[in-house]
Amino acid sequence: MSASQPLVYPGLYDTASKLSANSQYWYFLLVCVEYCLLFLASVLSLNVSYDGNYHVATALVLILSLGVLISRFWLKPERDWYRGRALAESIKTTCWKYCMRAEPFGDAPNVHVPRAEFRAFLRSILDASRHIGDHLPSDGAASDQITPSMESLRALDLDERKAFYDANRIREQRGWYAKKAGINKRASKRWVCYGVVAYLTAIVLTLLRIANPSWDFWPIDPIIVIASSMLGWTQIKKFNELSASYTLTAHEIGIIQGKIEEVKDEKQFSSFVNEAEQAFSREHTQWVARQSHQ
Repeated sequence: MSASQPLVYPGLYDTASKLSANSQYWYFLLVCVEYCLLFLASVLSLNVSYDGNYHVATALVLILSLGVLISRFWLKPERDWYRGRALAESIKTTCWKYCMRAEPFGDAPNVHVPRAEFRAFLRSILDASRHIGDHLPSDGAASDQITPSMESLRALDLDERKAFYDANRIREQRGWYAKKAGINKRASKRWVCYGVVAYLTAIVLTLLRIANPSWDFWPIDPIIVIASSMLGWTQIKKFNELSASYTLTAHEIGIIQGKIEEVKDEKQFSSFVNEAEQAFSREHTQWVARQSHQ
């Protein structure tokens, strides 16, 4: 197995990742729909018409907005998003330990021993995730749980596994965290600028309204709703928090990366892999825990 070939993860990983991605999509979609309906309600509240149907339309928009809010509260898509991601990351880190022959999946007289231990681990985390079993997509249920690429990678010698782990796990994770840190930092600045523009626009319109009290149409409320929605969006996405957290994790991975050259035998490599996987999962585990308690 060459370093350019990607590792194929167990079918359960793909299933959990799909659950997380779908739930995240629906969570943000419901939030955006709710914001759009509130904006529409604020526009309708300007009373540009005195027709009875106009006010009925305003009431319907508010009812729809309430319905979306209740649906988001009842369905809690963010819960499946967090749980699915936690399940997927747990499977991924254990998969790498198995492929690298790290404890508790070290060398054994018979390869069937670590295979059985890996299957037992998958069974245990699946039993612990029964609460999301009904939400897991079924299209990946027939996929391999110990894939051929996992077995091929495990069969490599120590130097080959070290090179593959360095290129496809350590460097990949460090690059991912560094990239995400930059994306969130830029997004934070961008949304703050959008919010400042919206607030300044509302302030200017308010001052103009004082100077022109006879003018009836002042879209101040819709602009305030836009500004508030931008503030709410930055809080939901946690751009600043994630940027700082991802930056620290990228630096930590960089420190760990330098230790791989010191690994000389299987025992040292096992300890190195476990240390690295703990670093990879720490930030995500803490983030999921913070989100789950909100």
